[in-house]
Amino acid sequence: MAKQFRLSDHSIIAFVATSDPERARTFYGEKLALPLIEEQMPFALVYDAHGTMLRVTIVKKVDPAGYTVLGWKVPNIVTAAKGLTAAGIKLERYPGMEQDEFGIWTSPGGAKVAWFKDPDGNTLSISQHE
Repeated sequence: MAKQFRLSDHSIIAFVATSDPERARTFYGEKLALPLIEEQMPFALVYDAHGTMLRVTIVKKVDPAGYTVLGWKVPNIVTAAKGLTAAGIKLERYPGMEQDEFGIWTSPGGAKVAWFKDPDGNTLSISQHE
């Protein structure tokens, strides 16, 4: 019997859109310090996000989703939040959510999350899961 094809046996590729590749290159490459693997102009900038391929796809107009599109699991969210802030990235605050002085929210299950936006308005996050 043939082995069933399973996507769980393969790596995932993450995608996020940009309408300004130069601005995205500065944000993802310099501020987030992701290594640029390849420029596939005029289609995408390809980054290594800790072993996951991140394709920053170049589009005419970005319609940001109203939710988080990319997130990073970090070992210490306070350290990560301070690092992002030091890189000039503003952490988002949401009315009605109890966020600490760093913009970190603690979920009912205990996970800690903070959000920020890329230059195209895509919502990104950092989270710590204990």
